[in-house]
Amino acid sequence: MQNDEVLKIKDVAALLKIGEKTVYSMTQSRELPGFKVRGQWRFSKKDIDRWIEKQKTSSQNLGGHQ
Repeated sequence: MQNDEVLKIKDVAALLKIGEKTVYSMTQSRELPGFKVRGQWRFSKKDIDRWIEKQKTSSQNLGGHQ
């Protein structure tokens, strides 16, 4: 059930090692999967994990070095 965890912007920022403003702007532009609860952004841990895997795959396909 841990994978159904709901995260806040600060949690996603810590997870991805990026700034909270970056998470906010990426979510606004639909780069990151999020949803609003009473005007505040929330994220499903499962969706974020899936998004991370997708980024890894697309980076490898583009020949990105990590």
